[in-house]
Amino acid sequence: MAPGRPTANGPGWGRSYLVSPPDYFTVAYEINPYMHLQVIPDHELAMEEHQTMVSLLRRAGASVERLEPVDGLPDLVFTANAGLVDRAGGASRFIPSRFRHPERQAETPYDIAWFSARGFDIDHLPPEEPFEGAGDALPFEPEGASSPVLLCGYRTRSSITAHRALSDLLGLPVRSLELVDDRYYHLDLVFCPLDGRRAIVAPQGLDRYGCRVIEELVPEPIWLEDDEAASFSANAVVVGTTVLIPSCSPRLGRLLERAGLEVVPCPVGEFQKAGGGVRCLTLALDMELAGSRRPLYDTSGTSQLSSEQGCVPPR
Repeated sequence: MAPGRPTANGPGWGRSYLVSPPDYFTVAYEINPYMHLQVIPDHELAMEEHQTMVSLLRRAGASVERLEPVDGLPDLVFTANAGLVDRAGGASRFIPSRFRHPERQAETPYDIAWFSARGFDIDHLPPEEPFEGAGDALPFEPEGASSPVLLCGYRTRSSITAHRALSDLLGLPVRSLELVDDRYYHLDLVFCPLDGRRAIVAPQGLDRYGCRVIEELVPEPIWLEDDEAASFSANAVVVGTTVLIPSCSPRLGRLLERAGLEVVPCPVGEFQKAGGGVRCLTLALDMELAGSRRPLYDTSGTSQLSSEQGCVPPR
């Protein structure tokens, strides 16, 4: 099997991550339902949680690179939102985010500078549409498929119009999922690919169409119950057969272990005060996304592929 493709032993990516230490992390503004200026994270505990997460990633077999923290940018720690990485075909491309909230827009020059310094080509999306990187875009490649489908969330932080631009840029089928509950404001709070057959899914954040898209694409979805979704169980990171998860109920743990996965608790409660979990704190540097580099989504919003493969907007 080709390297970088999903097997029963993982999603085919997620063995290299970018993190940014929480030196300046705090809650300095309110841009999601979890952030409250009256609830300030414990700085020492946040540092400890982040260091533990990095140690667990390395113990699971992942490499970890560092983006230097910046005073005045407390959410730079959530590197998943920096953008989207594509390493397909030996290329190195970075698509930076276009943050919806002004409070986070100053992060982008630092993200671009990090990737530019390492030889990545920088591909920009149209400036008028918000898009928040790997927080709202995760690939899933079913067993036997030749390329992944990119699942993308929209409404709260990203625009559905940005999905069309992503599809054109990457030559990759995109499926748009509307995030219907403000508590689940990014896709990575409701969807976590595990391997070529399974994904953790929080249906609480999706409409009926979105659940149907996942049912058609993922052979064995693991659906979260209300308390599991609310505790960020979908905001996990997978390294091979190891799942680093912020919170895991006994029921969910049994389901994951039955699927042959090792469950490793990775509490990040201080970061959850700002609305982020393990996936939010990491940006995968080894995703392989680019397909045929031809448009797969026409200007009318109707996919040029079949509904089994392409991006079908919700009705």
